[in-house]
Amino acid sequence: MKALNAIRIAGQEVLPIIEGGKGVAISNGLSSGSWAASGGIGTFSGVNADSYDNGGKPIPQIYSGRTRRERHEELVRYAIDGGIEQARIAHETRGNQGRLHINILWEMGGAERVLTGVLDKCRDLVHGVTCGAGMPYRLAEIAASYRTHYYPIISSARAFRALWKRAYHKFAEFLGGVVYEDPWLAGGHNGLSNSEDSREPEDPYPRVVALRKVMNEAGLHDTPIIMAGGVWWLSEWDHWLDNPEVGPVAFQFGTRPLLTKESPISEDWKNRLVKLKQGDVHLHKFSPTGFYSSAVQNAFLNELQDRSDRQIPFTAEEVGAHDTPLSIGARKGVVYVTAEDRACAENWLSQGFTETLKTPDSTLIFVTTQKAEEIRADQSACMGCLSACSFSNWSQGKTGSTGRKADPRSFCIQKTLQNIAHDGNIEEELMFAGHNAYRFGRDPWYRNGFVPSVKQLVERIITGS
Repeated sequence: MKALNAIRIAGQEVLPIIEGGKGVAISNGLSSGSWAASGGIGTFSGVNADSYDNGGKPIPQIYSGRTRRERHEELVRYAIDGGIEQARIAHETRGNQGRLHINILWEMGGAERVLTGVLDKCRDLVHGVTCGAGMPYRLAEIAASYRTHYYPIISSARAFRALWKRAYHKFAEFLGGVVYEDPWLAGGHNGLSNSEDSREPEDPYPRVVALRKVMNEAGLHDTPIIMAGGVWWLSEWDHWLDNPEVGPVAFQFGTRPLLTKESPISEDWKNRLVKLKQGDVHLHKFSPTGFYSSAVQNAFLNELQDRSDRQIPFTAEEVGAHDTPLSIGARKGVVYVTAEDRACAENWLSQGFTETLKTPDSTLIFVTTQKAEEIRADQSACMGCLSACSFSNWSQGKTGSTGRKADPRSFCIQKTLQNIAHDGNIEEELMFAGHNAYRFGRDPWYRNGFVPSVKQLVERIITGS
């Protein structure tokens, strides 16, 4: 492998390796601070991060507000307090080495308020802000107001061009780098566009070359591109180093830091990682954000798929082939379906899926009474964790609603991510992972239950293989 030279990011020479910022409580102050202490850039999550009691235990995020708006305010306060605490832990852990970033999802509820609330208290502890999940036009202005560098996460040259033309060109001084996140390989939420096929992965190299061309046109020749998604061994990216088509480049690791001593995920989750097989991580579109996301195929995803499969279109009156009546609900209201779909419905009803829930797309799904009660309870308990949620129809705008019916085919993402982050059942919760996670099981380094420290992992990564 070519020599791995330090790179200048945010005014300091660091190793060109970055810990990717995972979501709710998964990248914390200890894991990110340890990564920075090893000479790279650590990234802690600013997405509803944990705060701790005097005994060092995470404070449960319990909501007492009577309305969604009141619960949303509680959520924002939890997020700010947790972000401040994790920033301080990360700063103390890094020992004045490396750099620290905070990761924010633009589509999370109260994103701007959370970011400014953390930076108000921690501007001297945080060296950069990474931000994805949407088009964060205001990111540059906010970061620049704190004289902090910003790192947008994008998945195409076109997305960056739009951000640059509309807003970022005004704050070029603080653009520390551009994160290219491969939408087919990265874990968590992915930036696939409607014109791209989720089943046909594209080679990241030409997409990154196209991004570099756009950046060069804007005079950003020296601004690094950070490759994220599918990065395991740097030797596999040797042709990217010292390559004028790519330009200055660094590499982000999101999945590999999960399996370290400092990682806060549960032992069950860590044990599951080393047992994954190729193909066990799937792209799906059940997220209430509307984005694709990559997660381990488990009972949680299987239930969502089965729920969606038990679905038929309906009309309120006889229309065309929808000429067969079907009684639904406790009041036995009548809708009209096709004769073929009526047969499917009767089969599902006989299997115990006796509750019907309407979707925003004029379809019915069939679930058990227990699942219907769970869905309704989760929708009712919404705390506004997203700027707009398809599952609960919450919107942080003035009306408090997306204007569409709540969608029972989705799920409460805050609930499941909080659960799995705090020792929840890994089969019954959403477990994000990158598509290369199966490589844990193929790497002899992890045999016999070995779990490295962050320092050991960084040392292994920089050897290249």
